[in-house]
Amino acid sequence: MTPAEKTQLAHQLLNEHYGVQAIYGRVDPMHELIGTILSHRTTHANEVTAYRTMRERFPTWEAVRDAPLPDLIAAIHTANYPEVKAPYIQNVLRELIAERGAANIDFLHDLTTDDAMQWLTNLPGVGLKTATLLLLFSFHKPVLPIDTHVHRVTQRLGLIGPKVSAEKAHALLLSYLPADATELFNFHKHFYWHGQRVCTWYTPKCDACVLAPHCDFLQTGKTMMLSSTPKKSGK
Repeated sequence: MTPAEKTQLAHQLLNEHYGVQAIYGRVDPMHELIGTILSHRTTHANEVTAYRTMRERFPTWEAVRDAPLPDLIAAIHTANYPEVKAPYIQNVLRELIAERGAANIDFLHDLTTDDAMQWLTNLPGVGLKTATLLLLFSFHKPVLPIDTHVHRVTQRLGLIGPKVSAEKAHALLLSYLPADATELFNFHKHFYWHGQRVCTWYTPKCDACVLAPHCDFLQTGKTMMLSSTPKKSGK
């Protein structure tokens, strides 16, 4: 099979395994944007706690923007690297409010996918992952977020090459799939879940994997060197 054919087969198998989902996300796009910044390299529970505490202490986006930086860092301390994320959040809010007059990004709905992506990635601290998550979940744009789980599973299967970065995987996998937001949402969610539950970092549950017959990583005795494979501490 070509990589495109194998990608479509894996997508079909995971659709059957997990069930096709309607697109869902946070109701408020601003929550999605700031929540996604908070979510980097932290658990969902810690992200939720950080966001809730931030909004309790600073009820408006203007208050978040103007908060003393140490106070904002303390409010989001449950999210990993709060000292990095707090300045990013404030800088995003400063630029957004200065340009649009309010902390509101509903206008992205009316932009083309390319224009919306360009606008978002021009914001400080907003990269491809944050932009694609926001555009897919909140605005149903045909983009494909690649997080660590999606990257790892697609590399192990051999859908992308062993040295392909997550950023390059975005465009590559997107070219193999229909330009349909619901299809791409299900691809992202299913590969994300599969990486969390089955194709885990150190101890993948290959015996329970519906993709095992098609997995390059398994068929090479789990010896493939992949850019998505974490290094164990002390090694």
